[in-house]
Amino acid sequence: MLNPAPAGHGIVFRRSDAPHAPLIAARYDNVVDTRLSTVVANPSAPDLRVATIEHLMAALHANSIDNLLIDVDGPEIPVLDGSAAEFDFLLQCAGRQIQQAPSQHIEILRRIRVESENGAYAELRPARRGLVLAMSITFQSEAIGQQNFAMPLTTDRFRHEVANCRTFVERRDIEMLQKAGLARGGSLDNAIVVDGDCILNRAGLRRPNEFVRHKLLDAVGDLYLAGHRFQAGFMGHKSGHGLNNRLLHAVFADKANWRLVTETQNPVRLRVAA
Repeated sequence: MLNPAPAGHGIVFRRSDAPHAPLIAARYDNVVDTRLSTVVANPSAPDLRVATIEHLMAALHANSIDNLLIDVDGPEIPVLDGSAAEFDFLLQCAGRQIQQAPSQHIEILRRIRVESENGAYAELRPARRGLVLAMSITFQSEAIGQQNFAMPLTTDRFRHEVANCRTFVERRDIEMLQKAGLARGGSLDNAIVVDGDCILNRAGLRRPNEFVRHKLLDAVGDLYLAGHRFQAGFMGHKSGHGLNNRLLHAVFADKANWRLVTETQNPVRLRVAA
């Protein structure tokens, strides 16, 4: 359940199945796992987690929702169809309410980059306005191959170009993941499954480059764990949840990397019918 929250509250999760559990702020420094999804927990109760938050966070980011209390009755946000489209639709239905408090964003002042051994990287660099994202991927599976996609983050561009792009997995990885106790709820209903040059989903792809668009969607969600929107350019190559989170840690490790800017427009929050 998505509940309106007062100005300055931020995005916060509450495990409604554990009434005495502490609240979990949706922040980069509360991330405890990034293997298959972004997972957060309160440091005082690390075993009470909320997993797969990235698609919901992406929809909140794109819709400029600053303050929200999210009740979840288990350890994971529903995966739905593996995209952010249904979350975005529900936010449209609920509407937004202006709050009487100044909104803020994070302006990146210099280039920050993190890399991994496989050639993957993620970086943020200064930009004149807003957040612009560019993502590229390379996979051995012929059905994916090399893809790239870029766009500025606006509500309309997100809604019409990336929101319905689904998560994906290569068939050879499924058995390994399930033996490790992971991805047990995965199916063709909530993920694209790739086997070499074949897409196993009967309906095929929603877009020719759905894979890289979903990776960009994930980055939109992961970056919102900064606590505010960015004024920056984001570039990622084979970047996933782990590298995105490392990037945020690198940003906030040095105050010279960023500054908090107060905007002239008011922030917005979700209005949920009683």
